Amino acid sequence: MRTILVTGGTGTLGRPTVERLRSAGHDVRVLSRRGGPGLVTGDLGTGVGLAPAVDGADVVVHLATSRRSADAEQTKTLLRALESAGTPHLVLISIVGIEQVPMAYYRAKVEAERLVQASAVPSTILRATQFHNLVDEVFTAQRFLPVLLAPAGKLQPIAVEDVAERLTELASGDPADRVADIGGPEQRSAVELAHAWKEARGSRRPVVPLRLPGKAFRAYSAGALLADGAPYGRTTFADYLRLAVRS
Repeated sequence: MRTILVTGGTGTLGRPTVERLRSAGHDVRVLSRRGGPGLVTGDLGTGVGLAPAVDGADVVVHLATSRRSADAEQTKTLLRALESAGTPHLVLISIVGIEQVPMAYYRAKVEAERLVQASAVPSTILRATQFHNLVDEVFTAQRFLPVLLAPAGKLQPIAVEDVAERLTELASGDPADRVADIGGPEQRSAVELAHAWKEARGSRRPVVPLRLPGKAFRAYSAGALLADGAPYGRTTFADYLRLAVRS
């Protein structure tokens, strides 16, 4: 059994990861800016409370994200606390293809990886493809449009439960630097995913393929967001939608 601190443990990926870590027999703490049952208080933005939060931890699983460019600064703040705490094993979640897609959020993720690898903290970095719920959110956000826009290109969405399973394996093992990327069981065009979403959600709007100018879209169209090698995940987007619609 290991003592494991999880940042972002109340989030979309954090909840199933915490559940699996506990099921594996680990003593799990969840970092939060607000106190509460099962939570330890700490702020990745300011660093306040991080020292006692990481004290005694064997592993820190860093899942917290701002979905903005603040991720690199928050990772830097966490690394300072870990270096002062005796450098426990840090497991960092990241995203497939971030160095190929020139978006501010992805650049912050690249910088976060660089900071981790340059630090004295022993680490493991796992990149995963987009989560099923993110693809769902993209289509849901268009609910007021007369059509359903789908960027022309392929995606390989993965279930957060499958990512949580891999994170649990890595947190239970030794530092391994950057491990193989993982992706879902299917590589499907965004148009196909949109049709699957439309059927599951009962939408009648036509699906319209979308092409945009710029390096980011060209990288996406060229497959930058797809994982190399064999698929890791088992849950398809259709599986996810069946459960989402039922809940």
